[in-house]
Amino acid sequence: MSESLHLVCPDCLAVNRLPANRLSQNPKCGQCHQSLFSGHPLALTAKSFEIHLARNDIPLLVDFWADWCGPCKMMAPAFAQAAQVLEPRIRLGKVDTEAEQALSARFNIRSIPTLILFKGGKELTRQAGALSAQDIVRWVNSQL
Repeated sequence: MSESLHLVCPDCLAVNRLPANRLSQNPKCGQCHQSLFSGHPLALTAKSFEIHLARNDIPLLVDFWADWCGPCKMMAPAFAQAAQVLEPRIRLGKVDTEAEQALSARFNIRSIPTLILFKGGKELTRQAGALSAQDIVRWVNSQL
């Protein structure tokens, strides 16, 4: 029998239980029937961040960024490319530090962009500064 994973739907935030061996088979949400993975980072609010952090059994990689930040804008396409490579093994999300200041303060974000890799609901590691897609993938793979 295959190990089951809990995955949060990016659309309706329902928690889905899925056999681990079906992760790469474009799984759909049991509630809203949307794809559980899109190949794109999710825009996370305080509420959706908490659910993804606490309920996903796969690691969560979060880009803390701001619209006014030049390096953040430069890294955005690279982060999107990394999502295409890392999903469905890892959930990728973006937190706008201007809109979600409480999250920014909670994680002591001092410079942006900052990437934080979470596993099991806890911070595993972080990286400040803009990276290329290849460097993001390499960094994440070296941490897991």
